[in-house]
Amino acid sequence: MNFKVKDYYFNKAKKENFLARSIYKLEEINNKFKVLKEGNRVVDLGYYPGSWIQYTSSVIGPNGKVVGIDIKPVNKKLLAGKNIQLFEKSIFDIESVQDLGEDDLFDVVLSDMAPNTTGIKSVDQARSLDLIETIYKVLPVFLKKNGNMVIKVFDSNDAQVFLKKNKNLFKEFHFLKPKSTRTVSKEFFAIGKGYL
Repeated sequence: MNFKVKDYYFNKAKKENFLARSIYKLEEINNKFKVLKEGNRVVDLGYYPGSWIQYTSSVIGPNGKVVGIDIKPVNKKLLAGKNIQLFEKSIFDIESVQDLGEDDLFDVVLSDMAPNTTGIKSVDQARSLDLIETIYKVLPVFLKKNGNMVIKVFDSNDAQVFLKKNKNLFKEFHFLKPKSTRTVSKEFFAIGKGYL
């Protein structure tokens, strides 16, 4: 399916010096659900290229900290941010926050991670679900009690079943397809608040 990549949000991101259009997804989620606040310590799993890091860094301010983890080489464009730290690692290799030089769990876990897509719907959905299940497995490594989570999901029946089954891990649980998501896209975001 062909879609115009250089749409309104692409141009807006370019004009406002953000690294990707996905910034507006997180901005809308945060405006609606207040997952991020000043002074938070945040980890962004699979952060590359880093527009979520840029946005988070500005919301949490100088007393907060955002740590980005990705298997891609560190995006040096982000290193100017005083409250930003980046790691070239797989999230699955991290056994505790001490591996990141941290002493404490994070207030917020973000993930806009997507699997490498094939264009074959069933394969892509299965890979996305695999990623979601893995993020849920590593939540206890990263997220403190009462913390918040935002993760990207490729919609499928299995993903819905898994998320509904696990929604009681949070006090509040929401789904949102942000306005800046392309209409052809099957992605949405799962938002958990108050990790139990």
